[in-house]
Amino acid sequence: MIRISPADQAVIGQALMSAAREMGAKLYRSAFSPIVRDGKDASTGIMDADGAAVAQSDELIPVLVGSLSVTLRHCMEADPPETLAEGDFYMTNHPYRGAHHLSDILIFMPVFVEGRIIAYAAAVAHHLDVGGGAPGLNSSATDVYGEGLIIPPARWNYARDWQNGNLRRMIGANIRVPDQTLGDIDSQFAACFTGIARVRELCARYGVATVEAAMAGQIAYVERRVRAAVAAIPDGTYVGEDFVDDDGLSAEPLRVRATVTVAGDALAVDFTGTAQQVKTHLNAPYASVLSGALAALKSFLTSEDVPFNEGAARAVTITVPEGTLLNPRFPAPVRARMEATYRAYDAVLKALGAAVPAQAVATGYDSTTSFCLTHLSAGRYRVFIELRDGGFGAWAEGDGVDAVAGPLSNCTNVPVEAIDADHDFFRIEAYRLLPGTGGAGRHRGGNGSLRRYRILADGVRLAIYTDRFRVPAEGLAGGEPGALAGCVVLRGAERIAVRSKDDLVLQAGDVIEMWTGGGGGYGRPEERPAPLREADARLLL
Repeated sequence: MIRISPADQAVIGQALMSAAREMGAKLYRSAFSPIVRDGKDASTGIMDADGAAVAQSDELIPVLVGSLSVTLRHCMEADPPETLAEGDFYMTNHPYRGAHHLSDILIFMPVFVEGRIIAYAAAVAHHLDVGGGAPGLNSSATDVYGEGLIIPPARWNYARDWQNGNLRRMIGANIRVPDQTLGDIDSQFAACFTGIARVRELCARYGVATVEAAMAGQIAYVERRVRAAVAAIPDGTYVGEDFVDDDGLSAEPLRVRATVTVAGDALAVDFTGTAQQVKTHLNAPYASVLSGALAALKSFLTSEDVPFNEGAARAVTITVPEGTLLNPRFPAPVRARMEATYRAYDAVLKALGAAVPAQAVATGYDSTTSFCLTHLSAGRYRVFIELRDGGFGAWAEGDGVDAVAGPLSNCTNVPVEAIDADHDFFRIEAYRLLPGTGGAGRHRGGNGSLRRYRILADGVRLAIYTDRFRVPAEGLAGGEPGALAGCVVLRGAERIAVRSKDDLVLQAGDVIEMWTGGGGGYGRPEERPAPLREADARLLL
């Protein structure tokens, strides 16, 4: 590997980051479904020839990019890189072969320069439907087979297998909204072609050897920064815990425990003590937990000038016992894996907060609220999925942020106007902030929000998974917990409670009210300055 100047390292490194961001913009701007087009539930990245993540789209989804290297290496094991030719690609969504849940399809395309692979362009998106036992979301699945079409890591060719080829036809035949799903996969290819073009442009300008050295330099830089931050933490062992509300079958909370050990510039996270895997789809595959833990470590240890790449993973050791909620054994269902992943994220942050109290943040709502409405009419399925917001936790210097996507998803809310334009079997009648749902404190937690949906046709199906209906976001340093989330169906004078993991068929005229929870407060409420208490009171009027 050649040595390059700091100037070239900085310029090429930022160019690779820019390429990953441009790939993300290409993906969601060309997407067909609102969950990708408007919600931006997708991510992109540039990997080196060995499968290590170099640059990732930092404005998109952290939980989808933190384990790209793991997924790509599973693909490389299935079909070695030396078997690839120009126009080939890897595709997978297999949760037990490096992916997340079946709705997240990952594509990796090699970048050939001078006859050899020097990098890969990667794109992942969440798809509205991937088949399985129910449209959009099968909350009754007892194994991963019931959750949809499984695409194992494999090599394909874009011209032969995708463009009007057998792979495209096979996927289209197994899903309920083929135009949207296939269109979103097309947008992933568009993103990958953009990444390939940008890497080749850099090679033409600086030379292949220089670009490869810059890729290695980007990874080494992140590792140095993370190790330096770890070295500043007092040596010791620190423990954090949080709980998933339940498994959807009983009221028993599910423990997630993280033990963080610091020794010099080495940091280890061990999730021993976490609950065993469950029968429902609340299990989280290893790739998701790895991403969630790395996101927690990076956000706590580094500033925003440090990119998220393979260097962060090289600086730490993460152990996730098999057979637990965070690393289930095949073929356990994993569709709702984000709730357990968020608790892993929260547990790591709590442990780090115990190590460095001045940087501690109260727990946020930190849940993925997957809210799915589907309808079959005249032989055509309509699928609507949105990911709701919630309140962030407060910290020593400020209030938590109101009604924003959780830190691992980073999705945007789909505009009401776009939803109304795309769906005629329901409409949204209210969307508002819920003041007072953030935990009280010297700095209050962020507030949640409420949406009200009116059902316009019989037979509409609601499927939902979320959390914080039972276990609230904790306050810190005397701060109070955030308010719980909840959901009800109003049918005339009847009020039907919806569980945090539920599935029910609705009638025309039903009204669904779904509200998200708040983040925990920081510091004792009586310490809050009077002007801020008065402003809070005005919001409640």
